[in-house]
Amino acid sequence: MTASPQALKPADAADKDWVAKVPPRLQPYLRLMRLDRPIGTWLLFWPCMLGLLLGAMEGDRPFAGWGDVWLTTLFALGSIVMRGAGCTYNDIVDHDIDAGVARTQGRPLPSGAVRLRDAWLFLAAQCALGLAILLQFNLFTIELGVGSLGLIAVYPFMKRITWWPQAWLGLTFNWGALMGFAAVSGAIDVSDAMLYAGLFFWTLGYDTIYAHQDKDDDALIGVKSTARLLGERSGRWTLAFYTIAFTLVLAAGFSEHAGWPFAFLMLLAGAHLLWQVKRLDVSSPERCLELFRANRDAGALMAVAYLLAGWLS
Repeated sequence: MTASPQALKPADAADKDWVAKVPPRLQPYLRLMRLDRPIGTWLLFWPCMLGLLLGAMEGDRPFAGWGDVWLTTLFALGSIVMRGAGCTYNDIVDHDIDAGVARTQGRPLPSGAVRLRDAWLFLAAQCALGLAILLQFNLFTIELGVGSLGLIAVYPFMKRITWWPQAWLGLTFNWGALMGFAAVSGAIDVSDAMLYAGLFFWTLGYDTIYAHQDKDDDALIGVKSTARLLGERSGRWTLAFYTIAFTLVLAAGFSEHAGWPFAFLMLLAGAHLLWQVKRLDVSSPERCLELFRANRDAGALMAVAYLLAGWLS
C-alpha cells in the first residue's frame, strides 16, 4: 500500500498548506522544493533585498522605480527556484542520512515518493530555470551567481566534515547580499562586505537554533552541527552571533550615510533577535522551530529599516 502524500510530508511541515491541494502526483516534487515550507525561501530572499537596498543607498537614491521592482522580482523568483534546487540537491546527497532521522524520514526521496533518477532530472530543470533568471542581470552579477555554485555543491557534505556546517550555510545562503548590491552598482564595496559578514553571523545564530531539532538523531548517525558542539551553551553563543550580526548590518547602513532614524528602525530588528534568545529552549524542538521560522520577520524588519533609511537620508 502506498502512503498518502500527507503522510509523506516532513514532520516539521505545516498541517495545512496549499501544496496539499494540488494533484497528488505533483506534491512530492513541490515538497522536494520545500514549497510547503517557505521560510527557507524568505531567508534566501532577504539578503538579496538588503543588498539591493544598500546598493540604492550607495547610489544616493531612494529605492523606487520600475528598475528596482524588476530586480526585486528577479531575486524573488530566483530565491524560490534556487532554494528549490538547493533543497533537491541536498536531499539527493543526503537521502540515506534523511532515512535515519525522524524529522526527515518522510521527505520524498527517503520515503520513496520520488525516485533518485527523477530527482536528478528535476534538479536539472530547476537549474536551467535559475540560469534563465540569472542571465537577466548585469555581467558582474552573473559572474557572482556562477561563483556561488561551488559553495552550493559542497554544502551538503560539510556536516560530515566539520562541527561548523552552519558557517558554510552562512557563506552560501547570504551570497545574495553580494549579488543584490552588484545588481544595482555593478561592483562590491566595503559596506556590502560588512552586510554579508553580518548576515553570515545571523545565519550562524538561526541555523544553530534550527539544528537543535535534530541533535539526538545527528548524534546517532554521526552528523555534526553547532547545536551538538555548543549544547547547552547555545543560548550564549547565539546571543554573541546575533550581536555581531546586528552591529555589522547596522554599520553597513551607516557606511552608506544612513541617518540616525535608521538606527532606531534597526533597534526593532535587534529587539526581535534578543527576543529569540530570551525564548530559546534547546530541549524543545517545537520552540526551536518556532524561533527559526521567526527569522522571516527579523529579515523583514532589517529590510524595512534599510528601505526607510534610503528614503529618509
